[in-house]
Amino acid sequence: MATNMEVDAAAAVSGEQANILMSAGTGLSVTVSLHPLVIMNVSEHWTRVRAQEGKPTQVIGALIGKQKGRNIEIMNSFELLFDRIESDIVIDREYYNTKEEQFKQVFADLDFLGWYTTGDSPNESDIKIHKQICQINESPILLKLCPHSKQADLPITIYDSVIDLVNGEATMLFVELTYTLATEEAERIGVDHVARVSNTDSVECSSVVDHLTAQHNAIKMLHNRVKLILEYIKAAQAGQVAKNHEILREAYSLCHRLPVLSTDKFSQDFYTQCNDVSLMTYLGTLTKGSNTVNQFVNKFNVLYDRQGMGRRVRGLFF
Repeated sequence: MATNMEVDAAAAVSGEQANILMSAGTGLSVTVSLHPLVIMNVSEHWTRVRAQEGKPTQVIGALIGKQKGRNIEIMNSFELLFDRIESDIVIDREYYNTKEEQFKQVFADLDFLGWYTTGDSPNESDIKIHKQICQINESPILLKLCPHSKQADLPITIYDSVIDLVNGEATMLFVELTYTLATEEAERIGVDHVARVSNTDSVECSSVVDHLTAQHNAIKMLHNRVKLILEYIKAAQAGQVAKNHEILREAYSLCHRLPVLSTDKFSQDFYTQCNDVSLMTYLGTLTKGSNTVNQFVNKFNVLYDRQGMGRRVRGLFF
């Protein structure tokens, strides 16, 4: 049975959450669409920090996407730095400004929508952080991921903030929002890839995993063979095994090639060849990407022509 202290602590937490969350009957005319990429980013952020710190740690990040009226589409996210001053969390605004400039260069049509964090229900600390975020966006949203949730649904809750009178004072409260999942073709492929790799019961795996496994096996085999040659030479030198001059000549011929590989000319030629191969690889990737974009633009034009919109998009690459 729970002790009186545990009951009082649970009651205090429940009372704190009741003071922060608005009643469930209160509804807001806000439509939220959440992309799976955001869920994977938040989960990866929390998992990585936990592995580095050795214990579960709260993480904080920014949400970016599109907002048209009361329709919000959360499409991506990035991490935020913060400092702890006593028990309060202070967001690093300089770091955010730098990240904002960077994502605006890549995603010019995306805007800052709110922030995410991990943990259970919102608390007073989240209210203090939310007030700092309000200095960037007047009406931000909060996405909260509960890593230790055992429910079957997604352990994600999205909140909006409102100002209401509580005991005659204007108080910021959180209102839970309903959301739907919105996916694009690239995200569906990525989610399917992650699901296949993480599914231990399936024999299918990523092509990258197969490539790295083959490289590991090749390096391991080479190491074992070099180790075997070294042990044979040591044993022959100590008189433990009979000397085989043919094997010794092959080993000497192999070792004789090593000084050639350490010359300055070889290093220069080697790095030049590596740069050429890398450049060709990058050019091939760019060409393939350009072809994919052109195909997408052609399909886009055909679709709009069929709908009679009369709007066309010129090719981005030639």
